[in-house]
Amino acid sequence: MQTLSSAPDPAVSVAVTILVILLALTGFGLWTAFGPKAKKLTDPWDDHDD
Repeated sequence: MQTLSSAPDPAVSVAVTILVILLALTGFGLWTAFGPKAKKLTDPWDDHDD
Protein backbone atom coordinates (compact mmCIF):
# COMPACT_ATOMS: atom_id res chain seq x y z
CA MET A 1 0.00 0.00 0.00
CA GLN A 2 1.34 3.43 -0.93
CA THR A 3 1.59 6.36 1.36
CA LEU A 4 1.66 9.99 0.33
CA SER A 5 5.41 10.15 0.80
CA SER A 6 6.21 7.19 -1.49
CA ALA A 7 7.09 7.52 -5.16
CA PRO A 8 4.14 7.26 -7.58
CA ASP A 9 3.65 4.15 -9.68
CA PRO A 10 5.29 4.54 -13.13
CA ALA A 11 2.12 3.30 -14.86
CA VAL A 12 0.13 6.13 -13.29
CA SER A 13 2.72 8.67 -14.40
CA VAL A 14 2.59 7.40 -17.98
CA ALA A 15 -1.22 7.40 -17.98
CA VAL A 16 -1.39 10.97 -16.65
CA THR A 17 1.20 12.12 -19.21
CA ILE A 18 -0.77 10.58 -22.08
CA LEU A 19 -3.98 12.11 -20.76
CA VAL A 20 -2.41 15.58 -20.55
CA ILE A 21 -1.04 15.30 -24.10
CA LEU A 22 -4.43 14.14 -25.40
CA LEU A 23 -6.23 17.01 -23.70
CA ALA A 24 -3.67 19.52 -25.00
CA LEU A 25 -4.06 18.29 -28.58
CA THR A 26 -7.86 18.35 -28.27
CA GLY A 27 -7.75 21.89 -26.94
CA PHE A 28 -5.42 22.97 -29.73
CA GLY A 29 -7.71 21.42 -32.33
CA LEU A 30 -10.76 23.17 -30.91
CA TRP A 31 -8.88 26.47 -30.74
CA THR A 32 -7.80 26.07 -34.36
CA ALA A 33 -11.30 25.15 -35.53
CA PHE A 34 -13.32 27.69 -33.56
CA GLY A 35 -10.83 30.31 -32.33
CA PRO A 36 -10.19 33.79 -33.74
CA LYS A 37 -8.12 32.54 -36.68
CA ALA A 38 -10.89 30.18 -37.83
CA LYS A 39 -12.37 32.91 -40.02
CA LYS A 40 -9.32 32.62 -42.31
CA LEU A 41 -9.91 28.91 -42.91
CA THR A 42 -11.44 27.93 -46.24
CA ASP A 43 -13.48 24.89 -47.18
CA PRO A 44 -11.65 22.94 -49.91
CA TRP A 45 -14.93 21.40 -51.09
CA ASP A 46 -16.35 24.85 -51.82
CA ASP A 47 -13.19 25.85 -53.73
CA HIS A 48 -13.70 23.12 -56.35
CA ASP A 49 -17.25 23.43 -57.61
CA ASP A 50 -18.03 21.02 -60.39
